[in-house]
Amino acid sequence: MLPIFATERLILRPRTMRDLAASIAMDDDPLVIRFIEVPWSDAASHTAFVMARIAHRYPPGLGYWSVFEGGDRPAFLGWILLTPLDLVGPEIEIGWRLTRAAWGKGYGTEAAAPVLRHGFETVGLDRVIADIDRANSASRRVAEKLGLRPIVEDQKRPRAVRYGLTAPPISSRVRSAHRVASR
Repeated sequence: MLPIFATERLILRPRTMRDLAASIAMDDDPLVIRFIEVPWSDAASHTAFVMARIAHRYPPGLGYWSVFEGGDRPAFLGWILLTPLDLVGPEIEIGWRLTRAAWGKGYGTEAAAPVLRHGFETVGLDRVIADIDRANSASRRVAEKLGLRPIVEDQKRPRAVRYGLTAPPISSRVRSAHRVASR
């Protein structure tokens, strides 16, 4: 089971079928998916795709988190993923998709940061990548704020730039864990 994360403004919990309608609605906004080569061609294949992603058995500690605004009436804002690239790997990809109402508020960085930390400190990943359309300046800024840097043009996706981040040395991970534990 994936952990639940709470930030100053957000709650991230494992994505479930309860999030299906909100995920589909988010993807139905053409501005939200304008930089994505979607693998569906109609509503039925879109629903089937999202259901398959929700039901997929990911390696331990990996998967999708739905992002909600904190507070009394949490609103669905999008999702963060930490999964094998294209579900097969071997690379592990971090990604994010937010509703248009969530754009420009720093939610992408705020939501992705604990997932990235989880990947390195709990799952023990050595490296994480993100393939981002070169025209998607907002997602590229999120990646850079998280510490990812461009490493290579993506040969399979000519419009994409591959970003990467290597785990900090174990000694700094141990110090970070010790600081958290001693609070």
